[in-house]
Amino acid sequence: MNDAPEARDYRSTVFLPNTPFPMRGDLPKREPAMLERWAAMGMYERLREAARDRPAFVLHDGPPYANGPLHIGHALNKILKDVINRAAQMAGFNADYVPGWDCHGLPIEWKVEEEYRARKQDKDAVPVLDFRAECRAYARKWLEFQRDEFRRLGVEGDWAHPYATMDFPSEAIIAGEIGRFLMNGSLYRGLRPVMWSPTEKTALAEAEIEYHDHKSAILYALFPILKGPSDLVGANVVIWTTTPWTIPANRALAYKNDIEYALLHVEAVAEGSLVKPGARLLVALKLLPDVTAACGIGAHTLVRVFPGAELAGAICASPLRGFEGAYTYEAPLLDGDYVTDDAGTGFVHIAPSHGEEDFALARAHGIAVPECVGDDGTYTVQAPGFTGLHVFKAHDKVWSVLESLGTLAGKGFITHSYPHSWRSKKPVIYRATPQWFIAMDDANAIRDKAMAAIDATHFVPDVGRNRIGGMVKTRPDWCISRQRAWGVPIAVFVDKATGQPLRDQAVLDRILEAFTEEGADAWYKPSAAARFLGEGRNPADYEQVMDIVDVWFESGSTHAFVLGPRNMPFPADLYLEGSDQHRGWFHSSLLESIGSRGIAPFKAILTHGFVLDEQGRKMSKSMGNVTAPQEVLRDYGADILRLWVMNSDTTQDLRIGKEILKQQAEIYRRIRNTLRWLLGSLEGFSEAEALPLAELPELERWVLHRLSELDTRIRQAVKDYDWTGVIPDLHGFCNNDLSAFYFDIRKDALYCDAPDSPRRRAARTVLDHLHRCLTTWLAPVLCFTAEEAWLARFPGDDASVHLQLFPTIPAGWRDEALAARWARIRAIRGEVTTALEAARRDGMIGSSLQAAATLSLPTADLDLLDAPAWAEISITSALSLAEAEAASVTIAPAPGQKCDRCWRVLEEVGQSTPHPTLCRRCEAVVA
Repeated sequence: MNDAPEARDYRSTVFLPNTPFPMRGDLPKREPAMLERWAAMGMYERLREAARDRPAFVLHDGPPYANGPLHIGHALNKILKDVINRAAQMAGFNADYVPGWDCHGLPIEWKVEEEYRARKQDKDAVPVLDFRAECRAYARKWLEFQRDEFRRLGVEGDWAHPYATMDFPSEAIIAGEIGRFLMNGSLYRGLRPVMWSPTEKTALAEAEIEYHDHKSAILYALFPILKGPSDLVGANVVIWTTTPWTIPANRALAYKNDIEYALLHVEAVAEGSLVKPGARLLVALKLLPDVTAACGIGAHTLVRVFPGAELAGAICASPLRGFEGAYTYEAPLLDGDYVTDDAGTGFVHIAPSHGEEDFALARAHGIAVPECVGDDGTYTVQAPGFTGLHVFKAHDKVWSVLESLGTLAGKGFITHSYPHSWRSKKPVIYRATPQWFIAMDDANAIRDKAMAAIDATHFVPDVGRNRIGGMVKTRPDWCISRQRAWGVPIAVFVDKATGQPLRDQAVLDRILEAFTEEGADAWYKPSAAARFLGEGRNPADYEQVMDIVDVWFESGSTHAFVLGPRNMPFPADLYLEGSDQHRGWFHSSLLESIGSRGIAPFKAILTHGFVLDEQGRKMSKSMGNVTAPQEVLRDYGADILRLWVMNSDTTQDLRIGKEILKQQAEIYRRIRNTLRWLLGSLEGFSEAEALPLAELPELERWVLHRLSELDTRIRQAVKDYDWTGVIPDLHGFCNNDLSAFYFDIRKDALYCDAPDSPRRRAARTVLDHLHRCLTTWLAPVLCFTAEEAWLARFPGDDASVHLQLFPTIPAGWRDEALAARWARIRAIRGEVTTALEAARRDGMIGSSLQAAATLSLPTADLDLLDAPAWAEISITSALSLAEAEAASVTIAPAPGQKCDRCWRVLEEVGQSTPHPTLCRRCEAVVA
C-alpha cells in the first residue's frame, strides 16, 4: 500500500509574471509602426504644447550637407542630439529642435556638372538661372531623402518645417549678414594668397582641405648675389623647395638674423652632380652636411661662417634671369622670423603670390605680388616661357631651364603630406587672387572678441577650447568669396572709379526684399544692377560682384534665421558636432556671430569623435569595412544603433562592426528582459497596494537609494551634456543590482507570497517606481522600446512616455548609511553564492534551495541580518549563523522535503493534512 500524499498541480496558484510586452523586440518591424503612431497623434505638436510654459532649451542643429544617403557619422550625430533634446524635455525644459540642411556649394554643383559631362554638355553654355535651378532640385531631392532617414532613426523635431540655406528667406538673411560686415567696414576686397583648387577653379576654406601623401618634385636652386658684402658678391644663395613651379613667381629670398650661415668653396663634386667645381655657395651651417650630400658636393672649403644679420641689404638675381629675355628683377634678401635651419638650406625663396608668410613679408617690404597662375592652374603671361603650362606638370621644364642657365643644384622627388580638396580629392595650391575678406583685427576686433567668447564657453570635452582657440588666434583674415554659381552671391556693388564697395543701406534693403520673395536668383536676373542701385546711379559706373559666399559663412549664419525668427532664444544653449568642426561650423559660426552681433551664438559646445571599424581603421568602401546605418536598421532596428551611440564614450572615436553590434544587441536583450520582468510582476498593481517608505524593508529602501543615485547621475548629465558612462551605469543597474540581486531575491515573495502580504506589497511598490524611472530614463535613448514598455502598462491613444517628465525622487530615498551597510551584505552574500556554486559542481545540491548554509562572521558583521534574512537573500532553504574571526561558509543539504509550490526544502513540509506537499506559507496562500 502506498502512503505517499496525492500529487497536486499548484502551478496555477503561483503569481508568475504576465505581460503583453514580448521577449523579442522585433525592432525592424515594430519601430516603423511606432513612428506612424507618433505622426498620427501629432507627437511634435503635443510635446510643444506640453512644454509651452517651461524654460527653453535650444540645441541649434549644425546642418548636414544634402547630397547623398546618410552614413554612420550622420547617425551618430543626430542620435546624440536627439538624446540630449529628449532628456532636456523630460527634465523640465521646452526642448524645441529645428533640423536643418546645408544646400549650397561646390559638392552639389560638382554633381550637376558631372551629369553635364556625361551628356558632353558645356556647363558654361547653360544659363546661370537654369543651372541654379538644377542644383536646387538636386539638393531638394536629397534633403527629402535624408529627412526620412533621420526620422527612421527616431529623431524628433520640427520635420515639417526644417530650415535650409537655400530657402528664399534664408538666402535673404545670409545676404543680410554679409551686408552687416559691409556696413560695419569689416568686409573688404584684397589680393592675397588663398587655398585654391585648380580642378574646381575656386578658393577653398581650411575646413575644405584634407591631407594625403603626395609625390612632389623638388629642386635646389642657385640665386647669384649681385650686391652685398664684397666677399659674397658672385656667390650663390642655395634654396630648396617642394614646389618648383613657384620659381617663376619668385620675387625675394628670406634668411634669419640669428642663424649661422656658411660660405663654402666647392672643390670637387660627385659624378652627375649639377654643381660645378669652383662654385661659391651660401647655406646654413647646421644644414651644410645635408645640402652637400643632396647636391653631390665632395671636397669643399669652408671660407667663413657669419650671422644672417650680415646679409641685410644684399640682393640676388633670379635663377631664371635672362630666360625669354625676362626675370630681370632684383630679389632682395629679407629677414624672416619664420625661417629655420631645421630643414632645407636655411634660406626660403619668396613667391608672394603662393604663400601666406611669403605674401606678408613681401608686402611689408613693398614688393609687388605677381599673378603668375590662372584659375585653372596654368601659368599666365606673367610667367614668360611657361605660359599655358599647368603648374603640376611644370617641374620638368623648370629643371631644364635652370640647368641650362647653370642655376640648378639638385633635383628629385619626395613623398610627403600635401593638401587636397576634400571634394575632388585633387591637390590644391596657394594662389593670390582678388578675393573678399572679413578682417579679423580691424576696429571690429573679431579675433579678440572671439577669444574672449571661447573663454566664456562651456566645452565638452574641455580640450575643444584649446583646439578652436589655437585656430582663431593664428588664422588670417577670413576669405569668404568663391568663384562658383550655386550659392548666395556676395551682393555688393563696387564703384569702378574708386574701387571701393558701395555702402548704402537703401540698396541693401532692396536686395534683401527681392531675395526674400524671389531667392538669390534675383541677383542673376537681367537688369538686376539697375533694379537694386535705384534711381540716381548709373549701373555702368559699378561692378556687380558675381562671386558667391563661402558655404561656411552660410552655415555660420544659420543662427540668424533659426534662433531669432523662430522665437527661439539667442544664443543657443548648445552646438553639437564632430571634433573636426572646431575648424568648420563652430569656427565660422563664432566668427560670423561675433562680427555681426558681438557675442558667440552658443553657450556650450559638445564634440564627438569619428566612427571607425572594429579594428580602429577608417571606413572605406574599398576595404569593405563600412557599416551603413540603413543595414543596421534593417537587421537590428534603430534602438540598437541608438544604444551603440550612448553606450560609447562619444567624446572619443567610436568603433562599430558586426561583433560590436552583436554585443549591443545582447545588452539590449538584458535591458528588455528587465523591463519585461518588471511589467509581468506588476500585473494588476494599483496605487492602493503601495506602501509608504517607512513600511518598506531595508532591501526595498536600498533599491530606492540606488534610484536616487541614478537620478542624480542622469540630471547631472542633462546639465553638463556629458552622457559618458550613463547608459553603462543603467545597464549595470539592470543586470547586476536588479536581475542578479534584487529580482533574484524577491522572486520567491512575488511568486509565492499572498497578494496582501507586506513583503510582496513592498516589492511591488518598488517595482512600480522602477518601471516609471527606467522607462523615462531610457526613453531618450531607447525611444521605441521605452514607449512600448510604457504603453504595456499605461495604454491609451494619447499616452506616451515621451510626454512624461523624469520622476521626482524624494529626498528621503537617499540613505548613504544604508547603502554602506548593504554593500557589506552583498559582499558576504557573494561568498555564500561562491560556496553554493562549488557545492553544485560537486553534486551535493542541485539548486541553492536544496542547501542549508552555515555562515560564520566576525563579531562586527553578526548584527547585519538575522539568520532567516540571510537565508532569504542567499536563496537557501536554511541558514545558521556562527561567530568567527573571518567570514566563511559551509554548505550541507537542507533537511526536510521540497515544497511543491515554492520549492524550498523545509522540515515543515508534510505536516499539513489538506496540503501535505506544501510548506506553511504556501498552504496559507492556497487556502
